Amino acid sequence: MSVSTITSTLFDAKAIVQKQRDYFNTGITKSVDFRIAQLKKLKSIIEKNEKAIAKALYDDLRKSEFEAYATETGIVIAEIDLMLKNIKKWAKPSRVKTPLFHQLATSWRYPEPYGVTYLIAPWNYPFQLLIAPLVGAIAAGNTAIIKPSEISGQTALLIQKMISENFDEGFIKVVLGGVEESKSMLEQRFDYIFFTGGTEIGRYVYMQAAKFLTPVTLELGGKSPCIVDDDIQLTHTSRRILWGKFTNAGQTCVAPDYLLVNKRVKAKLIDKMKEHLKEFYGDNPVNSPDYGRIISDRHFDRLSAMIDSNKVTLGGQTNKEDRYIAPTFMEDISLNDKVMQQEIFGPILPIIEYDKLDDAIAYIKQFEKPLSLYIYSQNSDIQQKVMDELPFGGGCINESIMHVGQSHLPFGGVGESGIGAYHGQSSFETFSHYKSVLKKSTLVDMPIKYPPYKGHEGIIKKLMNWFA
Repeated sequence: MSVSTITSTLFDAKAIVQKQRDYFNTGITKSVDFRIAQLKKLKSIIEKNEKAIAKALYDDLRKSEFEAYATETGIVIAEIDLMLKNIKKWAKPSRVKTPLFHQLATSWRYPEPYGVTYLIAPWNYPFQLLIAPLVGAIAAGNTAIIKPSEISGQTALLIQKMISENFDEGFIKVVLGGVEESKSMLEQRFDYIFFTGGTEIGRYVYMQAAKFLTPVTLELGGKSPCIVDDDIQLTHTSRRILWGKFTNAGQTCVAPDYLLVNKRVKAKLIDKMKEHLKEFYGDNPVNSPDYGRIISDRHFDRLSAMIDSNKVTLGGQTNKEDRYIAPTFMEDISLNDKVMQQEIFGPILPIIEYDKLDDAIAYIKQFEKPLSLYIYSQNSDIQQKVMDELPFGGGCINESIMHVGQSHLPFGGVGESGIGAYHGQSSFETFSHYKSVLKKSTLVDMPIKYPPYKGHEGIIKKLMNWFA
């Protein structure tokens, strides 16, 4: 059974949203005890269905069981555990400094849920990128309508089953379907929208949200560069780049999109990467149980068109029937090559050499601000120069993609690569509105703020400047 065959012809987006709004207006989700109970239930359901989740991910993307846990279910469980550990503290009003000018008073930030949220996920990490934001929405006290990608259909159907059998649809509702259902949902008024996916669809989501002035988080993508200095630990660098690039067959928004390698280490690095690729996936990766497949024929065709056989120095083999594309290196790359015209989002690695670090930095600045950036160097000055001169959402020094799994680091993009951030406390904050409240004593009152103001100018300037 596919997602499309079970999508109701009587799909009523307005009714779905209204049911959630009615549920939210009961006030039940504002109870921290209620939120804790729902998070514990969600964790229990995930753990009970761990094997089923792994199978769905294998069916959709040929993910190994290890990869399914390490990059999907394990990350979500860790997010839930962090929320359960901290939610009582994060949900309390927090006191901030009150300048002397405002005395006698105290100042507070009150977190409150936005209300009805809409979470839209992509197909590449179809479990993690839907359920991790859901954890934040629940923890902050919202209701959630969640939209898995119809492209990763087996995972979408499993999520729908898990949620519908265990949660009131006024609290959490899974919406299946394709373009028409998505457009219908985005015509409704939400209190918050969280979207993960491509930049063009992200623009459409943003425009629809703007009609209601709905706040959004947009987790997008872009061409994430990886700079390799000549002062590196060669073995670690090689293994970490390859793992970051070819996990999930390269279908990772934060994967190194292209390498900029110092010409003095380029040959050694390529030789070492070829050696490690054989260790990872054997002589023929098509037979490896740890190497994934491309999600669909359409994405296979898009990626295949990027491969220029004249520039392939490793790999390049494809099999459309199996949706297999071998780990592929390409060299002698120009900006006019198809592989540099868009985010690759697949197992193709352009390798470009540079002489001076300033040349690499200038090359990167020709593109939009990336979601992620990686610098491999043991030279702290070079590390700092890259941090100082290049804007990006997040990244690593001497590592690839692992910042995404660090729940204490906010994850998000900048510019074309996204708006807003989440993970850990940032997820709670993303799905919360913070009311700012000044609580004033009635014991005294400052007469200087009231008219007539003649003669008060000098005093007010001193008070406001001295006691900030």
